[in-house]
Amino acid sequence: MTTQTLTTPRAEARTREEIAAHLRRTVLLEAEIAGSGHYGPSLSCVDLLVSLYYGFLRVDPADPDRQDRDRLVLSKGHACSALYAVLADLGFFDAAELRTYTRLGTAFGDHPDMKKVRGMDFSSGALGHGLSIATGMALHARLRGDEARTVAIIGDGEQNEGQIWEAAGFAGANGLSNLLAIIDVNTVCVDGTTRDVLDYEPIGDKWAAFGWAVERIDGHDLDAIDAALARFEQRRAEGGAPTVIVADTVAGKGVPPIEGMAEWHIGYLGGKDLENAMRTVSQEEGNR
Repeated sequence: MTTQTLTTPRAEARTREEIAAHLRRTVLLEAEIAGSGHYGPSLSCVDLLVSLYYGFLRVDPADPDRQDRDRLVLSKGHACSALYAVLADLGFFDAAELRTYTRLGTAFGDHPDMKKVRGMDFSSGALGHGLSIATGMALHARLRGDEARTVAIIGDGEQNEGQIWEAAGFAGANGLSNLLAIIDVNTVCVDGTTRDVLDYEPIGDKWAAFGWAVERIDGHDLDAIDAALARFEQRRAEGGAPTVIVADTVAGKGVPPIEGMAEWHIGYLGGKDLENAMRTVSQEEGNR
C-alpha cells in the first residue's frame, strides 16, 4: 500500500452545479444506450454523490483498492448509472467505457459488480443488503484502528427490508461512529409511492430509536449536504453514535416532465424527449 496521504478528489475549473449537470446528462445518455433506465432513483441521488465525491470522501482513482480509503456502498444499486458517471468523471476508468453500458460483455451492468468496476465497493442485486455490508466495513475499520469512513446510500423503499433494521440495530448498539447512512427519500419505489406501498414516516424517529444521530436535509442543497457531512465527521472524531442523513429528494430531479412520478422509476426517454431533457438539465443546474 502506498504511503501517500489520501485526499478528496476536487473539481477543477467547474462548479459543482456544472458537475451535477454533467452527471445527469451522462445518466440520460446511459439510458439511451441501454434502451431504458432508472431515471427516478439515479437522478435523485446525483447531488448527494457530488457532495460526497467532490469534497468529502478520501479515495484515490489511481489506487482504488487502498485499504485506508473511505468506502461508499450504493445499496440502491439500480441507481448505479449515476455512480458510474461519477467514477468516470473522476478518472477511475476511461469515460468512453460507459458507451458499453449494459451491452453484452460490458463491465457496467444495470447493477454494479465491484470485481469489474474500478472504484466500486459493493456488488448489489436484491435490495436491503447494503447497510449490513457497510456496518461490517465500519466495524472492520474500527478494529484496524484507522480513520476510514463508510457511507451507505439506501433508498426509502429499502426501509421495507427487515435486514436494514437488523443492521441499524447492531450499528447503533455498537456505537459505530464511523458509519454514515444516507436515505435518499425520493418517495418513489418500483411499486408506486412509498407512502402508498408502506409508509415509514417519520423515518428519522425510527432511526433515532435504534441509537442513531439523525439529520434531515434537502438532498439537492449542496451546502446543506456539506454541513451535514461536516457534523457527521465531528461525531466520528468524538466517537459515539452512527449518523443517518434523511435526504429529501425528487425522483427524476432535473427533468421536470418526469420529476416525482412513480411511473418514471424506470422508463425510456428517446428522440425529442431526450433532447429536451438534456437541454433542461443544463438550464436547471444553471439556475441553482
